[in-house]
Amino acid sequence: MTTAIAVAEGQLYRDRAPDMIDRDRRLRVTSISKTHAELVVEHDHGGQAGRKTRAALTRLRSSAFDLLEDPADTDPLYLQILSAMSRVHGPGATPADYARAALTTLRTAEK
Repeated sequence: MTTAIAVAEGQLYRDRAPDMIDRDRRLRVTSISKTHAELVVEHDHGGQAGRKTRAALTRLRSSAFDLLEDPADTDPLYLQILSAMSRVHGPGATPADYARAALTTLRTAEK
């Protein structure tokens, strides 16, 4: 189970619903009320990017969603790894592609 985190504006989540996993749907938090977050679809293979939706805060904090980006994390190395991974991202990307991108970034940072 996912560790409970505070939902905040700017966070990016991956929707883990069974019908969304293959679509790799990603949602950005644009605003928050006491019980719900307003979201915009940033990425969706086979769907509509830019569409607005909402989700309960309790659901976003559950295993139904993965937190991908948190603007509170400003570590420069994190941002470099994220950039490298997004360059290899695509429908055919494998876990090894992401690992190579991260490892190359880490090795470069050590020099």
